[in-house]
Formats: sequence, structure tokens, C-alpha cells
Amino acid sequence: MHIAQKFEGLLEMYRRPDGRRWSGQEIDEATDGIVTRSYVTNLRKGRIENPGFEKLKAIAKVMDFPPELWFEESPDLKIGASIDHVPGHMSLAEKTNRLFEVIKNDTTGESYTNAEVSRMSLGDLSEEHVEKIRAGELTDPSMKQVVTLAEVFGVHPAYFLDTVRKAPLLDEEAMSIFRDETVSAIAHKSLHLPGREREMILGIIMQFEGARVVDDEG
Repeated sequence: MHIAQKFEGLLEMYRRPDGRRWSGQEIDEATDGIVTRSYVTNLRKGRIENPGFEKLKAIAKVMDFPPELWFEESPDLKIGASIDHVPGHMSLAEKTNRLFEVIKNDTTGESYTNAEVSRMSLGDLSEEHVEKIRAGELTDPSMKQVVTLAEVFGVHPAYFLDTVRKAPLLDEEAMSIFRDETVSAIAHKSLHLPGREREMILGIIMQFEGARVVDDEG
């Protein structure tokens, strides 16, 4: 889905408390000029195909929708967990460096270099871009750059968003889970379900585990 179409859908679904759609001027004022009126207009008209990551987060915050919806392809844009702001959250640079620390090169067993990440991005991220993101010098990368960085390390782009009360615990086991497409898909889909339905899914998984234990003992 084109970013302009996604934005129109979000504007329609996440309205102001009085039921009106957000105007460009209102978003400009609510974000203290971080997202200007002209930027909103250009985004809606499809003139900005690769918006800045921080601008997308700012729009999500003022319109009160989960910022990970920018990355969703589902037509049901209303689905999404509520987001609590995390004071003292990890910066983009800190989260990126955490990925470098945790995820190792399967061939060498060592941490990836900036040059290797650049090559794995197939040209979407230069070595200089990676270096600046890690150093905190590039604080507002484009949406495409963030998505590409997530794809290189095998995590969902929402990892870079402030979507949880605590910073996600990334260890080798956790990252191996994200690299499994089926397990990652189950976790991703479950995220947007009501708590009761997530508990039902967990119960089903535990039943399968119980059945496996019985088979092993038998």
C-alpha cells in the first residue's frame, strides 16, 4: 500500500475527539512544527514516498494510533495495541547498536560490520548511513532506511518504536525466534488480538506441548 493511501486510511479511522478528520494545520500545531502543514499536504498527495521516521512517529502520537500501523499491510487499520509513552526510552542509535551486539554473522560468529550491513541492504543503506545511525548523528532516517535495517537483522520494524513499557529483551534465543518466519508471523498476528484471545492461543500451544510430553514419555 502506498504511504499516501495508508495516511488517508489513518486520517479516516483516527479522527479528532469531535469526530472531525485532522487537518494539516492542526497536525502542524499539535507537533510544534515537526510535521508542517505543507508536509502533511505533500504526504497526502503522494509527493513524499519515503517520509522521515521521526515525522511518522510524531503524526502517530498526536493522532493517537499505534505507530507500528505505518508498517502494516492489513486493510483493517483500526486493529492495534494501545501505546504507552516510555520515559527515558532507548534511542534509535542504542537500539541499532543493541542489534549489532546480539546478532552475529552466521559465517564468522563475529558481530556484523557497518560495511557488511550496507552490502546486505543491497544498496538501500550506505556504510556512511549505518555509521551515522549508530553514532546518533542520523536521528531521523527515512522510513525505507529503518525498514531495510530491520530486514537486515531479521526483526520487525516496530522494534525501533517505543511500543512497550520496557525495552525488548534481545538475546540469541529471542532473535532466533524472530528469524523463524512461522513463529514470527504467529507472534506478529497475536500482538493485535484482545488479551483473552491471546490467552486462548497460548492455551492451545501449551496443550500441544503437553501432548508432546506425553508422547515422549510413552
